[in-house]
Amino acid sequence: MSVLRFTFRASLVAIWVIVGLLLIASLFWWLGLAGRLSIKKYWSAVLVRLCGVRVKSSGTPYLKGPVLWVVNHVSWLDVFVLNLERSTAFVAKSEIRHWPLIGWLAAGADTIFIERASRHAVRAVGLAMQKRFARDQAVGLFPEGTTSEGFDVLNFYANLFEPARLPGVAIQPIALKYFHHGQRSQFAAFVGEETLIANLWRVLGSTGVEIETVFLPPIIAPDLAPINIPLMPAEAIYECPSRNTLAQLARASIQNVVRRP
Repeated sequence: MSVLRFTFRASLVAIWVIVGLLLIASLFWWLGLAGRLSIKKYWSAVLVRLCGVRVKSSGTPYLKGPVLWVVNHVSWLDVFVLNLERSTAFVAKSEIRHWPLIGWLAAGADTIFIERASRHAVRAVGLAMQKRFARDQAVGLFPEGTTSEGFDVLNFYANLFEPARLPGVAIQPIALKYFHHGQRSQFAAFVGEETLIANLWRVLGSTGVEIETVFLPPIIAPDLAPINIPLMPAEAIYECPSRNTLAQLARASIQNVVRRP
């Protein structure tokens, strides 16, 4: 752990966050969706690099069309690492909106916030997700509802799988594995009662943090057309697993990878 390294990286990260806020305030209001997504992808790539984190990926990510990316959650880094592949609108707890700088940045970057204490939260988030799908966007979901140390997968909440049970929307599990100096490690995990500042101190002040992103086969793919059964004019019933089944399938797929060394 190096105080000098932390100070240097933290200064660069802070400047880059401010740049992101300025971009949102000055450019996002007149740029089209494609332009905003390109900026977000580039900005995330620079941030990950400034943090000294190496990223490697395997598998085939869905890079076009609407997709729900279902991911195990380890750290605040997860969002930016996935944005390297494709700019993604993530579902996040509403508390993040109130974090200094980071919250403002998340709000301006198309994050879908969920008020977990609200009775109507799931419906509101579902509508927001469907709006993104209609624009052919990727939506990122951390169904565990919290972070873990990264060696196993917690139980999934299935409610937010419902908005993706639509024709043409892919559901793709993604496994994140964290390493430190070549070994599987919880070093960079942001868990428990740890503060963001404490986690930043550890991650930015060290070397050897690497994240592996494993894009797994989709559990629902648009090219696997469901069976249409006439119901009413311009309407149909689509065969699709229940949201609970989707959650179980996604969890099992991710867990199979995460539990490996």
